[in-house]
Amino acid sequence: MTLVANAVTARLGSREVLHGIDFRVRPGEVLGLVGPNGSGKTTALRCCYRALTPTAGTVLVDGVDAHAMKRSELARTVGVGTQEPEASVGLTVRQSVALGRVPHRGWFDRPTGSDADIVEQCLDRVDLTGLAERDVGALSGGERQRVAIARALAQQPRILLLDEPTNHLDLRHQLVVMNAVRDLAAEGLAVVVTVHDLRLAVEYCTSLAVLDNGSVVATGPTAEVLTDNLLSDIFGIRAIVSAVPRLSIDIIGLA
Repeated sequence: MTLVANAVTARLGSREVLHGIDFRVRPGEVLGLVGPNGSGKTTALRCCYRALTPTAGTVLVDGVDAHAMKRSELARTVGVGTQEPEASVGLTVRQSVALGRVPHRGWFDRPTGSDADIVEQCLDRVDLTGLAERDVGALSGGERQRVAIARALAQQPRILLLDEPTNHLDLRHQLVVMNAVRDLAAEGLAVVVTVHDLRLAVEYCTSLAVLDNGSVVATGPTAEVLTDNLLSDIFGIRAIVSAVPRLSIDIIGLA
C-alpha cells in the first residue's frame, strides 16, 4: 500500500508552512523526512494522518484521498506514533498498547486471544514486556514514546507514520526502535519517519525527502540525496557520506 503526498500546502494560523510538497513511500521502504528545525517535517506528517487538513493538494492512500476516508478505515490502514505521546494515565502499558486493536473490533467488543497475542508481540518488539504492568503515567518520556509506537504497531497498519520515534530514547532503545522500523518495512509496510539525527537517517532510511522552509528541496534514494553540497547548503555542516563498506556519514564540523 502506497502513500503519496501530492502538492500539499498547509497553514498554521495565517502562516503557510508547507508549499506544495511532494513525496511517495511504497511497501518495503522507509522514507525519512529530514531537514533543519522548523522546516515542516512534523506538519507534513500531520497532514498524512489527518491531524491537519491541507489547504491545497492531496494525501493519497493507495490512490484514495486520506481526508475522504472513514476514520475507522484510516485507523486500520495507517498507524501513527507522535513525538509527544499522551500519557494514558491510569492505564497499564499493556492496556494502552491494546487500544491499538480497537479499530479492528470496536470500543465495546471484548478482546480476543488473537488481540492479546498481537499486543504481546508489539510489546516485545520495542522492549516493553518487562514494563507491561506499569502505569503509563509513571513512565519516563522515552518509555512513553515506545508505548506509543507499540500501540501504533498493534493496529497492524499497512502504512506506519512515526514522528521523531527516537525522541527521549537512550542509545540502546534508539537502535531497538529503528531496527524494528527496518524489520517492519522488510515485512511489507510503507514507513514514513521524521528523523533529526542524520546518522540514523543514513543507517535506516531507504529514501529521503529533504525539507527546507516548507519545501521539498531533494528526494530520492538516501545515497543519492545526501551530497556534500546539500549537507552544507541545507544543514550547515561539513560531512562526508561514504558507501564503503556500507552507507555512513562522518560529520566533520560546521560549514
